[in-house]
Amino acid sequence: MSEVLPAPARFGDYLELTKPRLSLLSVLTALVGYLAARPPSQPQKLAFLVLGTSLAAGGVAALNQWLEHETDAQMKRTADRPIPTGKVATGSAFVLGWLMCIASLFLLFAKVDVLAALFTLLTIVAYLGWYTPAKKWSVWSTEIGAIAGAFPPLIGWTAGEGRVSALGWILFAVLYFWQIPHFMAVAWTYRRDYAAVHFPMLPVRDEAGGRVAAWSLVNAVALVIVSLLPVALGLATKAYGLAAAACGGWFLCRAIVFLKPAGRDLAARKLFFGSIIYLPLVLGALVADRLLAP
Repeated sequence: MSEVLPAPARFGDYLELTKPRLSLLSVLTALVGYLAARPPSQPQKLAFLVLGTSLAAGGVAALNQWLEHETDAQMKRTADRPIPTGKVATGSAFVLGWLMCIASLFLLFAKVDVLAALFTLLTIVAYLGWYTPAKKWSVWSTEIGAIAGAFPPLIGWTAGEGRVSALGWILFAVLYFWQIPHFMAVAWTYRRDYAAVHFPMLPVRDEAGGRVAAWSLVNAVALVIVSLLPVALGLATKAYGLAAAACGGWFLCRAIVFLKPAGRDLAARKLFFGSIIYLPLVLGALVADRLLAP
């Protein structure tokens, strides 16, 4: 009896391998950094920035799934990804991921800015060489991942300004502190999946969830404070400050509700969706303020 060969991978399978929604966040936050730097109009440079960060984000996502395909196969939320289901071969994911990352670094180095390329390289190394393995041994893996996830605004900022000044680092801090409550909410929701593969993250170790919620609130408070620094430093107007304060107050309410043991699962989902609403509102308000202010 002849062996039935698996069907060849489709374009959609490779696209799924790049985690397009998560990759889009990296591209958009790089654009935020670029626009907030208020560079002169350079459409070609902007196009290469978008292409370069898209390739880097997609390549890192593919390589991450290549590294984690065995644990992905054991978790319900990830078992239907392209590698565990056999839609994409591990070797194909490895080659595609590295080709995308290398192409990204080449484009950013040659067509955008040397520092932007270096921050992209830091993102790749931090995500694949630090965060991904840390999931298996460190309770701080979420915080490590947040460092890698906070680099894209610096990629955009250096592309626009050629160096990193105060507002660039503030954007880095906003992305860092935002990710903690965002991913704590996700990890609490899927804590049983993570426990099944022995990831020692806080939501797995803290079965009651009190420390998870408290840590989310601490970082949400830090996020609001950092988001108001542009006004305190004279880098944004009071109009942005009012928008950031209003969004921050609403987000803090979501984090406070997460503290209550009763209904914590529902509160986690509301905190997650609240984080998705909060980030574009605050970053959009900052970009608009920077571009429209005299």
